[in-house]
Amino acid sequence: MTKTLRDLLAQAEAWPLEDQDDLAEYAREIEARRTGIYTMSDDERAAVAKGLAEADQGKFVSDEVVREADKRHER
Repeated sequence: MTKTLRDLLAQAEAWPLEDQDDLAEYAREIEARRTGIYTMSDDERAAVAKGLAEADQGKFVSDEVVREADKRHER
């Protein structure tokens, strides 16, 4: 580990938890890019489980909501 990274990680210990979580997310993304394997966080895993449970119950967003979301991604 480089001195710069070691120093930054030591400083990060004093950061607010939200910022530490952000740093961990960035590190997970880098690891996924390097290995091709993305490890979900507990929050992501819970969100996926909730979404699958809602889908199993037939709960889906309306076509209008999907159209509005698509508009945000148009160029």
